[in-house]
Amino acid sequence: MKCVLVTGGSRGIGSEICKKLALESNYHILINYQSNKVAAEKTLEEVVKNGATGEIIQFDVANYEEVKSVLTTWQESNPDAIVEAIVNNAGITKDGLFMWMSNEDWTSVVNTSLNGFFNVTNFFIQKMLRNKYGRIVNMVSVSGLKGTAGQTNYSAAKGAIVAATKALAQEVAKRNITVNAVAPGFIKTDMTSQLDEKELIKLVPMNRFGEAEEVADLVSFLVSKKASYITGEIININGGIYS
Repeated sequence: MKCVLVTGGSRGIGSEICKKLALESNYHILINYQSNKVAAEKTLEEVVKNGATGEIIQFDVANYEEVKSVLTTWQESNPDAIVEAIVNNAGITKDGLFMWMSNEDWTSVVNTSLNGFFNVTNFFIQKMLRNKYGRIVNMVSVSGLKGTAGQTNYSAAKGAIVAATKALAQEVAKRNITVNAVAPGFIKTDMTSQLDEKELIKLVPMNRFGEAEEVADLVSFLVSKKASYITGEIININGGIYS
């Protein structure tokens, strides 16, 4: 059984990625969630409706011991399963000006995005190297490339993953493993629902927010065999806001 794991797969962009992969790949889809089981189950229903198999798997990507323990248990219960692709999508924002930022707001954002990438990818990387095949896609952000005021913590976390993507890509390329990042701009999701869309649209040359499905299309391509000569790349998907 060949699998793809999508972290933070229960809602927003993560959920759309799961649904798109159900349509366009032959993978068994592992939908990771931390707290919203109802949303994860709804995504699984859509995955099955789209003709794929899948399951939900609960762990907090930021917690190294928990990631290791849950994934080890899953692997032992599914000895024939091979995770060929990982989409590191889980992330949180805790916006605020740096001068008023609490240690907790800094640490939780960095732990989820950056350490989450390490905890999950590190668990599977040796297996991918032995298999001589893998696809790793990291969700970053326009904030990690140009920096966004009020998001020093999020920009730092995503910027670090940009650098990690480029470095890891070089380490594993000989084994037919690609490592790329996708950097969305303003996409319509729960995460951006509090933003002033009318004002922010003025910053976007295309004059609209993007749809989560458009991001999922790009991720689906990078996970596929069609993208086998693309690695170490950070691909912007932002309507021309930053290039």
